[in-house]
Order: sequence, then C-alpha cells, then structure tokens
Amino acid sequence: MTQQTGTEQTGPSSRTADGELALELDRAHVFHSWSAQATLAPLAVAGGLGCEVWDFDGTTYLDFSSQLVNVNIGHRHPAVVAAIQEQADVLPTVAPANADLARGLAARAIVGHAPGGMSKVFFTNGGADANENALRMARLHTGRDKVLSTYRSYHGNTGAAIVATGDWRRIPNEYARGHVHFFGPYPYRSEFWSTSAEQETERALHHLERVIQAEGPGSIAAILLETVVGTAGVLVPPPGYLPGVREIADRYGIVLVLDEVMAGFGRAGSWFAFDRFDVRPDLITFAKGVNSGYVPVGGVILSDEIAATFDERVFPGGLTYSGHPLAMASIVAALAAMESEGIVANAARIGAEVLGPGLRDLAERHPMIGEVRGLGVFWALELVADRATREPVPAAVMGQLKSELMARRLLPFLAENRIHVVPPCVVTDDEVGRALAVYDEALSVVEAGL
Repeated sequence: MTQQTGTEQTGPSSRTADGELALELDRAHVFHSWSAQATLAPLAVAGGLGCEVWDFDGTTYLDFSSQLVNVNIGHRHPAVVAAIQEQADVLPTVAPANADLARGLAARAIVGHAPGGMSKVFFTNGGADANENALRMARLHTGRDKVLSTYRSYHGNTGAAIVATGDWRRIPNEYARGHVHFFGPYPYRSEFWSTSAEQETERALHHLERVIQAEGPGSIAAILLETVVGTAGVLVPPPGYLPGVREIADRYGIVLVLDEVMAGFGRAGSWFAFDRFDVRPDLITFAKGVNSGYVPVGGVILSDEIAATFDERVFPGGLTYSGHPLAMASIVAALAAMESEGIVANAARIGAEVLGPGLRDLAERHPMIGEVRGLGVFWALELVADRATREPVPAAVMGQLKSELMARRLLPFLAENRIHVVPPCVVTDDEVGRALAVYDEALSVVEAGL
C-alpha cells in the first residue's frame, strides 16, 4: 500500500491570523448541527494528509475519528484530488437526465463490488437521502407502508431517515408515517437477558418476528438495518443474526435494506460489511466511504428485481445533483486507488493483528473499559464506572477524556460513554501504536482522578 507522508505544520504568522478569522467567522455565521450553539468551541482545521490534520498554528493531530467516520482513504489522497481537478476542467456539472461517462464509470465500479444480481445504482447527495430513497423504492415495490428499524441506529436527518433512526434525535423530528422500532442484538447490554451470543441471536430474532406478526406482515415494506451499527455503538451483529433477519424477511415478503453508509467501502475490513456475515440484501445504501467524503455523494444499489419494478413505471424521485460529475470522478479514483493499493486488505489486517489486540490489551489494564468490540478499522471502547454493574461513566468523565486526548494531539470520536476508534483505512502500524499510547495515557489520567 502506498504510504502518504509529510505534513504542513509551519507557515507565516498570518496562518495564526487565518485561524482566528476562521473561528470568528464560524461563531458569527455558522449554525452547527446537533449542537447548542452558545457552548461550541470547534477546532479550526487548516489542512490534512493521510491520517493527520493540523490547525492554523501548525499543531498536528492524529485523526482517529476519520472526521465523521468517512475519510477511509485518508486526507488528500493525490489520485482522488487529481481526478476531481481533471473532471472540473472537463465538465464540472451536468443534469442527471443526461448520460455522463464519469457517472457510468462510477456506477460500474460500485456494482463491481456488490453481490450478483445487483447491477444498477441510484445516486444521491449523501447517506440520509440514500436511505430516504431506498425506503421509497421498497414501499413502491411492495405496495406496503411500514418500515421496521432498530432503536439503536442512525440513518440520517431527512424526513423518513430521521424517523427510521432509533436514537434521541428521532423524537423531536417524528413527522414521517409508518415507522416501527424494535431492539436489535447488543450482547453487552442485552434487552433479552441473554448470557451468550447464541442466545442473543435467537432471542433477538424471535423478538423481531413477533413485532412483524403484531404489526401485520402484509403492512411491512422494509426492514432497515445498519450492517454494523455505527454511531449508536459499533455493534457487530452476533453470528447468525443477519442471515436470520434475511430468512424472516423472505418468509414475509419484506425488503431487506442494509445501510452501509458508515460500515461500507473498507471500514469493516471488507468492501461491504455484509460480506463478512453471509447475507445478501435487496437494497444497499452507501455514502461516506465510497469517496472518503471528498465531494458529497451517496446512493442506493438495487437488486435487479426491484430495479425492474420501474422499467415501465416512473420512479417518483430525483435530485438535481444525482450523479454529480465531480463526485463521480472522485468515486472512480478512490475505488481504483483502494484496489491497487490494497487499502481494504490493510484495514482488515490492522483490525485483526494490530488495533484489535492493542485495544484488548488496554482493557486488561484499564478497569474503566467495560467492553472492546469491532472489526477492521471500526472499533469502540465502552467505558463504565463499574465493570460489575456496567454503569456508564458520566458525561463529565467523557468531557475530561476528550480534553486529555486532544491535549495529546489525537482527534477522537466520542459518543455517549464510548470512544469510537475509527482511523482511516490507510492507517499504519506505527500510527496505531501512537494512538494506543495516547489512549493509555489519557485513560490513566482520568482514572487517577476518579
């Protein structure tokens, strides 16, 4: 795999002024998502390369957040940057009704990694509208209305996607109809009093089927699942769960939609996370990792059966920027680089041989770590005040931990009582070693103060 090296850590004093201006303008004019605006103190990021970013003073941070778990190929990969520049010089935008070579090449590259019998892609602007349109397709294909999704999930912030989401963000946004939630597997905090992964799978599947039966199978269009639950905890499904969901969906004529927005394109150490779980969905949603977020893009990969529903029937959906040429060029270049540089294989190896073992070693030495779980470059440390009761650590502890990590020049991803350890797929053994040392030091400082 080609390594990206070098940083831009120094510059004239005007760089500090630029940083101050960036923060001043941000606080004066930018309205941030999911935030109380008065309490914000954002980091002003000036640049990045590979697995590092830096501020306007030249201070470098190891990016173990991948921003929003999307910079799979690393920051500023030269092939992707060049492809965007070249496309901008040829055709910077085009209406989606026209045929565009870059769009066709991107679609072909994507379905080349999908299961057989899935040959078409509907492009969107991001993951939320990918899920939005997948649910629309499922409803029109089946003639049914209801959508089932789990309470521990995040599917985006548009009308149906946010209501399909299970976490707290759904509650002030419940305007879409026909959504039903159920509990998915979470062995560490089982809703089913399970004492083994096998029990968790069996009982979670029984729960899902009972919800379907109680809601009326003939009313349910789709089951929407994150293959590996992302923001809600990096919850890797126990053995047999996803094939069990597939079997239940088939039995009741329900479309299975797997949300690969966060888990796809290398994050789980495979091209799609479901490749690791012996399951084939009817619709696949993606975004983020397909081009590392260099240009906003998402999409739905359709089974040929569902695509055929719209051969003679108009699909009532579209977006001005569906298949935007700059995004398409970035996808083609990103996937080509991931293939030629062995980036997905690197993510799998790092997870199995370096990151996973290193995190489990941390858990042996830090009683605050209740559980380590993950795969590829998609991991979580669940932090507890007491291992016996599994009581989550309070928010103040997480705030202190974030400060300690940032002070040691690591950019973390924290959610509730968890550290999500999610570096780019290009991360090296040395960078993982540096990060593990930082996690170790920060946890030690916080634990000493409790």
